[in-house]
Amino acid sequence: MTVLIVNGYTIEAGADLKRADLSGADLSGADLSGADLHGAHLEGAHLAGAHLAGANLKYADLKRADLKRADLSGANLRGANLRGANLAGAHLDGANLRGADLRGADLSDADLSDADLSPGTVLPAYLMDANLTSANLTSANLTSANLAEADLTGADLTGANLTGADLRVADLSDADLTGANLTGAIGADLRGADLTRATMPDGTIRP
Repeated sequence: MTVLIVNGYTIEAGADLKRADLSGADLSGADLSGADLHGAHLEGAHLAGAHLAGANLKYADLKRADLKRADLSGANLRGANLRGANLAGAHLDGANLRGADLRGADLSDADLSDADLSPGTVLPAYLMDANLTSANLTSANLTSANLAEADLTGADLTGANLTGADLRVADLSDADLTGANLTGAIGADLRGADLTRATMPDGTIRP
């Protein structure tokens, strides 16, 4: 079996790559499941289809990284910099994204079911067709976000700001929107959602 060595680092499952400099590296399809990449430099890295399930990417720099269809299920991405990253079709189910910066990231068709995106996470504007089933989006800022066709079944959107969000064909059944702001939201089908004290698209407040 050929061992992959990049910039002097051994790339393998469970590898210790804390603070490793892998900027711009081609790691497409690499198996880094369970690896420790705490504080690693991965800006612009090619990680399409990479296996990163259960990996520790806390505070890692993943700016503009290509993570298309990467498996990040259960990964720790707390405080990670994912600005401009391509996460289209990525598996982020059960991932910890608390405090991560996702500005400009593409999460279209990504699986974020059961992911933790609670306070401090800077979310992208593009979440079209994303799977956010049972995701923790407490107090999330989703202003003007494109959530068209997203699956938000059972998601916790307590106190979330959805001002001007595109919710056309989004599934919000069993979602908790207690105290959420939906002012100007487009196409929201709120049947089955908990709207206690929510600000509705027309500006009225539910009791």
